[in-house]
Amino acid sequence: MVASDSRSVPLPKDWPDHVRSAFVCAVGLAHAAITVARGWAVNSRIARVRLAGDNDRLKTEVALLNRELDLLRARFERIPPKNRPHFSPTQRLEVLELKAARAWNSAQIARRLLLAPSTVAAWLKRLEDDGVEALVRVPPPPINRFPDFVARLVQDLSGLLPTMGKKRIAQLLARAGLHLSTSTVRRLQQRPWVTTPAPEPAGSGSPAPVASAPVVATAPHHTWHVDTTVVPISTGLWAPWFPFALPNFWPFSWHVAVVVDHFSRKLLGFQIFAKEPTATQMLEFLDTTIGTADASPKYIITDRGTQFGSEYLLWCEARGITARFGALGHKRAIAIVERFIRSMKDEALRRILVPMRLELMLTELVAYATWYNTTRPHQALGGRTPDEVCFGRKPARDGPRFEPRPGLAAHLEAHDLRAEHGAALELVVDFQHGRPHLPLLSLKAAA
Repeated sequence: MVASDSRSVPLPKDWPDHVRSAFVCAVGLAHAAITVARGWAVNSRIARVRLAGDNDRLKTEVALLNRELDLLRARFERIPPKNRPHFSPTQRLEVLELKAARAWNSAQIARRLLLAPSTVAAWLKRLEDDGVEALVRVPPPPINRFPDFVARLVQDLSGLLPTMGKKRIAQLLARAGLHLSTSTVRRLQQRPWVTTPAPEPAGSGSPAPVASAPVVATAPHHTWHVDTTVVPISTGLWAPWFPFALPNFWPFSWHVAVVVDHFSRKLLGFQIFAKEPTATQMLEFLDTTIGTADASPKYIITDRGTQFGSEYLLWCEARGITARFGALGHKRAIAIVERFIRSMKDEALRRILVPMRLELMLTELVAYATWYNTTRPHQALGGRTPDEVCFGRKPARDGPRFEPRPGLAAHLEAHDLRAEHGAALELVVDFQHGRPHLPLLSLKAAA
C-alpha cells in the first residue's frame, strides 16, 4: 500500500479526474479491510496469530512514517542549501547522538539530514572544545536568577509533556517541594541556552472551565457527571468516500463511558464498549460505579443522549437520585465531564496507538485513571489532586519545600526545608505503569 519511492513512478498524463478520486477511495477501502482483518487477528486465541497481527500493524506504521519522512525530505530538498534553516547548537549535539546511536558514518548522517559530510566532521572536531569555539556554549550563570539546574528541571518537564502549560508545571513542582510562580516558569522556559520546549498548545495553561449549572456541589459524591465519548482506533475514523467516516464501532473505535465527581473532579469509574452503549448497559455501569465508590450521589448531570430516557429516569427515582440534564445548545452545560474527556484524550489516548484488544485498552485507561486521581495537579482545585480533595488529605504542595537560591534567606523561618538552603536539586522521573506520557515527578538534593 506504501510505495518505497513514489517520486520515481510518473503518473499517466491521460488519467481522467474520476480515476484519481477512485484511487484515493481504493486506498481507504483497503485500510478499512485491513483494519477489520487486523482486529480479528489481535483478538485471536492463538498467540502466534496475535503476534502476527501486532507485527503487521507495526510494520505498516513504520512504512507510513517513512513515507511521511520521504515527503518532507523531498520538499526540503527544493530549498537551496544556503537558504535552509541552520541547526541550533543543541540540535547539532543531537545529530551527533543520532549518528552514534545508528552507527552511521558522516556521509550517511549527512545524506539522511541533508547536510554536507564536511559539516558533520567539523562538528565532531568541535565536540571537546570550550569557550567561543565550543559546539554547545554555556554562558556564565547570572547572579539574579534561579540556578541553571532549575531551568533544566522546568524545560525537562516541558519536553516530557509538551501539552503541559506553565501553571501546571508550577503546580507539579510545588507538589515536589520547589515553589515557582507562573511567570518564573515562563522565563525559565525561554532561556536560550537550554533545549527549547515544544510550543504550548493554545489554552493548555488556562484553568478548566467550570459549569454554570444551578446545582452546586458541596461535598464529594454530592453531584456526579456522566457522559460517553468515541475513541478512534489507530488511524482515525475518516474515509475518502461518502459519508466520509468509518462506522463508530469496533474495530474502528471504542466507546468510553465515564463518571466524574463534581466537587473533587475525581474519576469515579469508566467502562469501554465496542459500540454505543444502550440504556441498560449504562445503568449497569452506574450500579457498578456506586458499588465501587460505596456512595450514591444526590444529583447526576448528563446530556440528553438516548441512554438517558425513561428507563434512566425510573432508575434514578428508585435510588433517590435527582436526574439533571445539560441545557441544549449551552456550551458550558456539561463542561466538567467534557473537560475531563478532553484531558483524557490529550494526555493519554492521543499519545499512544489506541489498541484493538479490550484488555490492552483497559490497561491504558487504568493507568491514566490512577495517575489522574493521585498525581496530576488539577488547576480547578488550586493544584491539589482529586484524591486529596475527595479524601480530605493534606496537599503535597503544603509540605516541606526546597529553596535553591543560595543568596535568598526569605521563608526560612516560615517554611520547613527539605534540604540545606541553596542545595542543588535533581529531577527524578518515574512513570505510571511504565507509560512515558504519565510522569511521576520528585526532587532530591544533589549529592
